[in-house]
Amino acid sequence: MADTLSTPRITSSYLDSFTSRTIRLIGKVTQLRGEQATIDSDGNVTAHLNRDAHLTVGNAVEIVGKVNQDLSVKVLKATDLGRDVDFAAISAVVDATHRYKEIFYAE
Repeated sequence: MADTLSTPRITSSYLDSFTSRTIRLIGKVTQLRGEQATIDSDGNVTAHLNRDAHLTVGNAVEIVGKVNQDLSVKVLKATDLGRDVDFAAISAVVDATHRYKEIFYAE
């Protein structure tokens, strides 16, 4: 059977544990500069956008992307979540994901 792609939910503090892996990151867009965005996900993350990424400063975003060696993220898919996002709940989900990682992703 083919392996399924695991995309663990992370925040900026987990980036160094997931270099060269595909992840899900949720945060708030704080800056757009050409093909790059700065995302606040319990710390700033530089996201290298693809052509399909249509982000708005001040909105939340979920990024599916690959963590680069410099801890930036190459965006594979970005979903604008709007302004009404409960970041405390997102932090709780990320915490549970890593506390019970055997359920959510393979190392």
